[in-house]
Amino acid sequence: MEYEFCCPTLFGLEGIVGDELRHGGGLTDVRVENGRVFFSGDARTLVWANLWLRCAERVLIKVGEFPARTFEELFEGVYELPWLDYIEKDCAFPVKGYSLNSNLHSIPDCQSIVKKAIVKSLSESYGIGWFEETGPRCQVQFSIMDNIATLYLDTSGAGLHKRGYRANANEAPLRETLAAAMVHLSRYRGRGEFLDPFCGSGTIPIEAAMIAMNRAPGLARSFDAEKWACIDPELWRQGREQALDVIYRDRCYDICGSDIDPACVELSAENAKKAGVEHTVRFETRDACTLRLDRREGTLICNPPYGERMMDVASARKLLRNFGTTASRSPMKQYIISSDEKFEEFFGVKADKKRKLYNGMLRCNLFMYYQPPEKRKRFRSFANTKNNMKKVQKNRNNRPNKRFEGHS
Repeated sequence: MEYEFCCPTLFGLEGIVGDELRHGGGLTDVRVENGRVFFSGDARTLVWANLWLRCAERVLIKVGEFPARTFEELFEGVYELPWLDYIEKDCAFPVKGYSLNSNLHSIPDCQSIVKKAIVKSLSESYGIGWFEETGPRCQVQFSIMDNIATLYLDTSGAGLHKRGYRANANEAPLRETLAAAMVHLSRYRGRGEFLDPFCGSGTIPIEAAMIAMNRAPGLARSFDAEKWACIDPELWRQGREQALDVIYRDRCYDICGSDIDPACVELSAENAKKAGVEHTVRFETRDACTLRLDRREGTLICNPPYGERMMDVASARKLLRNFGTTASRSPMKQYIISSDEKFEEFFGVKADKKRKLYNGMLRCNLFMYYQPPEKRKRFRSFANTKNNMKKVQKNRNNRPNKRFEGHS
């Protein structure tokens, strides 16, 4: 059976997910939009996408699309869709969704209409009037945008960022899909030194290790569609076996995460073990501001505190200034994510390139430094320029006026 799929993404990661599908999945029918990526394929594609996509949030099957300006149109449109192809009589099929720029803006009312329409369709097909919904979960999602309703089924269950290795996290965890995207953008593939000096719960080094080892991010978790009758269980077994066969098990890597908090280091080590990369990555208790980075080469990726969920803004900027004193002069290629608009000012160097990303709903920039240190431009802040101008003016005012020298 041929399906049309949709992968929601964090804003800024759509292009990366598109590349994953084209290069990793060998797909050609890929369409990238804001916050989502569409593609087509069969059940094997469904299995591969859930096991292998590192930067997508979910894998949804598109069931159908139609105009819906009234509740009647919504009901009739949903009723006509082929729900029998997916939902067994014992399946649980909860409904959720959203509406933007449309006549139907009451989400609870839309949920109720969609549910009733699916129940009517299935009741007529199965010849029963009540569904216990005690079996496999088939999460129904709807989106109504500009009066066009689109219905999906969620094949993933828990979001794909939940790899299964991070049951616990520190105060400000970075979503796994975003961490993987940062590694992707750095072009790190296992060669040379890799360092995260603010490792927290270890997400960035663990994702780097999984990429270096060619380990599928979904190996340690399950998916809702594994229990669906319409997807052959043998495809899941084959997909997992193939993913295990292609892991690079005989290579050595120099991947390190460090943190000033010993509890974070311990947590990172536990998460690495759950992720199956404990022999690939190491963690150390170190103060990022005392690291000697001036002669180290390789890749540095980190998510330092920026005053949103950890520290206050002043403390975070002080930390950034101290860290930037050495890091900005290091030959290492650096990729640092921050929501602080004055990041470059306090880090001390202008980024070679910036890329807008979102950490959840928090707008951030990924500041990229890949030029040699001697080619990087030091940042001269407006505040420093203003202070220098004040000093110059003060010196001018204190100078004796030569036109009146020697006169009483």
